[in-house]
Amino acid sequence: MKVDIKEIPFSRFGSYFCVSQEKDSDSIYIRDVHGGDDAPSNLFQVDIMKDGVEKDFEVRASEISLSFYLKGTSVAVAEIILSEEDQLHIEVQDVELRLRATKGKYDSLMEIEDGMFEYHIYPKELKLMVINLTGDLSVEAPWNIIGNDFIDMRLKNGHFVLESYRTVYQKKEYLTFSQGKAQVEQLYGEWFNTMKRGYTQTHYLPSIERASYITWSSVVHPDGGLKDYAMYMSKLWMYNIWSWDNCFNALNLGEHYPELAYAQLKIFMDNQDPSGAYPDFVNDKFISYNCIKPPVFAYAYEQLMEKNDYFKDEQRLRAVYESTKKVMTYFDRYRTYSGKLPHYKHGNDSGWDNATLFHEGMVVEAPDLASFLIRTYDILSSFAEILGEKEESKGFKAKADSMFALLLERLYDDDGFYGRVGKNADKITIRSSLILRLPVIIGYRLDKEIMDRLVADLEANFETRYGLATESVSSSYYQENGYWLGPIWAPVTYLFIHSLKTYGYEKTANRLRDKFLDLTLIGGMAENFDPHTGKGLVDTSFTWTSSVFLVLLEDNLRGD
Repeated sequence: MKVDIKEIPFSRFGSYFCVSQEKDSDSIYIRDVHGGDDAPSNLFQVDIMKDGVEKDFEVRASEISLSFYLKGTSVAVAEIILSEEDQLHIEVQDVELRLRATKGKYDSLMEIEDGMFEYHIYPKELKLMVINLTGDLSVEAPWNIIGNDFIDMRLKNGHFVLESYRTVYQKKEYLTFSQGKAQVEQLYGEWFNTMKRGYTQTHYLPSIERASYITWSSVVHPDGGLKDYAMYMSKLWMYNIWSWDNCFNALNLGEHYPELAYAQLKIFMDNQDPSGAYPDFVNDKFISYNCIKPPVFAYAYEQLMEKNDYFKDEQRLRAVYESTKKVMTYFDRYRTYSGKLPHYKHGNDSGWDNATLFHEGMVVEAPDLASFLIRTYDILSSFAEILGEKEESKGFKAKADSMFALLLERLYDDDGFYGRVGKNADKITIRSSLILRLPVIIGYRLDKEIMDRLVADLEANFETRYGLATESVSSSYYQENGYWLGPIWAPVTYLFIHSLKTYGYEKTANRLRDKFLDLTLIGGMAENFDPHTGKGLVDTSFTWTSSVFLVLLEDNLRGD
């Protein structure tokens, strides 16, 4: 596959290194995503020089390597591979590849021995060893008391390595460039063949190639606060592992990579706050509890148990069960006022940051949150049965029953579901967001009349050429590229499709599934999509979109 590094960073499984091209300036940077998306990621701007003159060049990337060509030529003059997770290898011939550091005040480069320069990247708490294996390496980096004024390195006619580490560099034997390239090709080939799911036609092959590469290349290895491999949402802009997102990625991984799928859940279980809340996101350096998403772990785990017996292991099931119980305690103790339903304190809590449900203020009692909690109580009841916790099973069933009755009492009327806002719990007048239709996830509890009305509403007011818009297309609040005010989102699409299929609306579910699969051929694996044109919006290299595509593709291949 041809990888456009303006849209999808060049990287590999396990690596924090990536290479991308800025859309505005066309500058190309070797980057590092340690520290999450609030940390600077650009390490070096890359240029090509010949005879001391900066030359125009173009980049051609695949899943395996990234090559540089002088404009108008057909022979590569430089190539980058990531043969190991912490190693970036560069091979150069007939030109100079110039690396200009995008350094900060205290960043410093020092020569350790001939052909070896250690670069301390102060704000990232990271070190790089720049090693000349076979070529010519020249460095200009004038020292100025606390760091270098600038760092300019020229690589020519040979093989060079950039290796990252936190504390101590360990000397080793490096693979040759061709050996490293072959190794990456083999690793990615194994991943791609698994993600392909036996698909043999050509129609969705471009999306399969894109989704496979994004999911593979967005994984980082254990480091710092990350104790296991984590699939970041992206290495373009949103390089953290977010709660919710991790569950949809796990669903894609569960059948063939169960250990990696379980790791995506365990990262959050291991960082669960004493209150019971999961972090909003985690990276190697930072954990944020600023926003608390609705519980979807049990919902995802129930499906993972259907995909692979690995997840039926009693110890793993028990860990998810006990952790989810703490989550429910958090919502019961800290997000529920007497006589009311659990509430959101910010739109970002819901994941639907700027949805119209939140335009009238906070706090918000929301039917989607109540539905996720009801669904989770019901699943916990079934897990408790499996684990032999008979009394707890009854208790969870009773909690689900009670909350379901309160949901219909407080947030449902003849016009459908709605929200309540503020200390007085006033009815929210705006009802045009798709989020108010998410009670379909508890369709097994809703009267058929209510479900029929919800489905008819979806088809009449939200379904577009490419799927479900997040704000009614006839709403005055609808915005083009409005984030949650119209664009289509993959995880929400999955929730509706899975629920509709499960509760008897298979025709509608399959139609929405096929629309989403077709959408990816136009908009790629973007964070969200224009519901009318299919254009990919915001971050164009997103894993939960890729994961949902691959899961829905599998559903399509089964002929369900």
